[in-house]
Amino acid sequence: MDIMNVNPTRMQMTKLKRQLVTAKRGHKMLKDKRDELMRRFIELVQENKKLREKVEAELKVCSAHFVNAGAVMNHKALDSSLMSSKQRTGVEVGTKNIMSVDVPQFSTVNQSPEKGDIYPYGFAFTSFELDDAVTSLNELMPDLIRLAEIEKSCELMAAEIERTRRRVNSLEHVMIPRYEATIKYIAMKLEENDRSSRTRLMKVKDMLLEKAHHYSEKYE
Repeated sequence: MDIMNVNPTRMQMTKLKRQLVTAKRGHKMLKDKRDELMRRFIELVQENKKLREKVEAELKVCSAHFVNAGAVMNHKALDSSLMSSKQRTGVEVGTKNIMSVDVPQFSTVNQSPEKGDIYPYGFAFTSFELDDAVTSLNELMPDLIRLAEIEKSCELMAAEIERTRRRVNSLEHVMIPRYEATIKYIAMKLEENDRSSRTRLMKVKDMLLEKAHHYSEKYE
């Protein structure tokens, strides 16, 4: 593991130890965030799977109703019946925060309060199959909007999970080992310097003792 290009001093080692503690704390927080994001993501994916299966089944039914209506009605009459809708449906867009991820919230707003306004035609020249098709499509709309909300939320959360995973791996496999290796290197350098200092002090002490007691002749 590469070490940092720092001066091997006690002050630097103390600073690196503090940074190592911060890095380990951040690593734990990011792991907890990643795990919670994964839990929420899996819940959304499971809901998405169930809702998609439901929507696809309802779309098949709705499509079958339109096919039946087309079989018993003139195509021009069918097209003209659906040209001008009385009911206007809007979508309100909001957001909510899930573990620092802003995910969308969609809700439908019907601008016409009358339930019968979903039928943009008179009943005299249309078939009940068309009524069933329009009714099923109207009932399907909230599920379609909810499905869009979930799928966008899953996309945003997957991107955040990937970013968090990269940060966790960077701390776990690069930064923290680098801090630890640098601290170990500085500790070894300081210990080596301490041994050298003790050796010099012992040599100076011996020299002073020899000078004080006139033992220098044995070194001649």
